[in-house]
Amino acid sequence: MRTWQVQRRARTRDLIELGGLVVKSGVVDLTGDDRAIILGALLWMADKLNSDDGQRARELWAGKGKEAFDAESDGHA
Repeated sequence: MRTWQVQRRARTRDLIELGGLVVKSGVVDLTGDDRAIILGALLWMADKLNSDDGQRARELWAGKGKEAFDAESDGHA
């Protein structure tokens, strides 16, 4: 397989996994699959990460994400 094909498949896999995280978070159901709301929330998140509070947001959000992954692996999600 050519290098570009391997890279394309890896990128596709990453995009699918990221989309799965959006669904897993419940955002799709909570917004009624309104993509403008979802994009707006992601843009707000990017602004927050670029702000003076960015490090604090990373720590809080990483903690919540790790808890969710741990709960899922323990069978509690």
